[in-house]
Amino acid sequence: MDQSLMEHLSQLHEEDEHQEIVDLLLAISEEERDYEAVNRLGRAYNNLGLFEEALRELNKIADGGKEDPLWHFRVGFAYYHLRRYEEALQAFRDADRLEAEDPNTEMFLKWSLRKAEKQQKDEQRMAAKKAAASKSQESESKQVPFSGLSLADFWEDSEYARKSYQSDPPTDEVIASIEEELGYMLPSSYLALMKQQNGGIPKNTCFPTEEATSWAEDHIAISGILGVGREKSYSLCGDLGSRFMIEEWGYPDIGVVICDCPSAGHDVVMLDYRACGRDGEPEVIHVDQEDDYEITFLAENFEAFIMGLVSEEEFDTSAEDKEVDLYKVSHGKFSTLLEELCTRVSEVDQIEQKIRSICTRIVEEKGHFSFHADELSYLMYDVQFWLYTKSYPDTSREQYVADYEKMIAFGTGGEFRQGGYAPGWITDWLDKRMQEGRILQEKGRLLPAESFVAEVIRQLQEV
Repeated sequence: MDQSLMEHLSQLHEEDEHQEIVDLLLAISEEERDYEAVNRLGRAYNNLGLFEEALRELNKIADGGKEDPLWHFRVGFAYYHLRRYEEALQAFRDADRLEAEDPNTEMFLKWSLRKAEKQQKDEQRMAAKKAAASKSQESESKQVPFSGLSLADFWEDSEYARKSYQSDPPTDEVIASIEEELGYMLPSSYLALMKQQNGGIPKNTCFPTEEATSWAEDHIAISGILGVGREKSYSLCGDLGSRFMIEEWGYPDIGVVICDCPSAGHDVVMLDYRACGRDGEPEVIHVDQEDDYEITFLAENFEAFIMGLVSEEEFDTSAEDKEVDLYKVSHGKFSTLLEELCTRVSEVDQIEQKIRSICTRIVEEKGHFSFHADELSYLMYDVQFWLYTKSYPDTSREQYVADYEKMIAFGTGGEFRQGGYAPGWITDWLDKRMQEGRILQEKGRLLPAESFVAEVIRQLQEV
């Protein structure tokens, strides 16, 4: 491959312009693409999340890659994100054999081993459950669900729960309609609980786990339990219900989302029908979007899950978490993009310190580092938009929404970050500012109104 093209591709890689890399390499005929070109094409596909395409290209140069640790790493990376963990493990072992002590290889080796063992255990558990189900035709136990639990003291009563979760007890007709829409028969224990109260927030919101998730090392937390219905946002067929999470957020289509979690969509609890079929008794699992939708087994059935819920006080690390976030916002390195944007500001002195001060107030008030729909969060949305469009005035809505996460949400290249966000908060803020006339759209470009810029600068100067 031509040296100048290699240098150009390296520059595009540093700028995260992976689609442009693909376009440039695909413009070269397949016969003229050498080993280096195909290897870089595989890497670009990996970085775009097109892992099947990456494997297809990398397998074309398998003979040449036998002694290349980078080739094995890229193959392993694709297998890992396709959840083919045994194959990923072998690829990373080969990469480590050829180039020992590479930190990225060692990290993926460790992750692949853990996930391969977990995947094997899950497959064995489901196979055993399927075998048992095929041999046993006996009827389900007639024992009354939750006989050892006081349901009168189960739910937390709040206006928010009544508004967002709780519906009238479901009739048999409503249940049949919801089951038809979802395509699954709902567990009898779940229906028994919903007939007592149809959706809401339980007093105990934590469930212990033997494995770590993105939420914690030893437990997961839920925000509420979805009811049977359509009218409430957090009901099975509501606008933030099961089908929405599967179709819009990409959760696996293996059952029913039954609980939302405090991460604002980045993890959920589901009823898993893979082992039992659509009419059987589903297991309860945790699905972690932050870790490629990794599945963690929680309980054999819904009743066992509910009986296993415990108070968050048993896992209360809020004080420690707050201290960690306070240190992060005070001392953490800004992301590459945010650092770049701040260097171009002359209107406000010590812009970085102003941002840190606002975020410190947010952590002090909330106990953690996150933006929602409150006043200080909206100020930070405004500040980021002003900084971004000041440097990139030809910004489209799509470009801004895509690049937003590189500033503070995921803090690409730095430690000053939240580690996740709900895109809906950003689009809601953007729609509101456009309705107010503070952000304008002209010929496909987003522009801050002069009054908007003046107000943002004034607020920053007063910090």
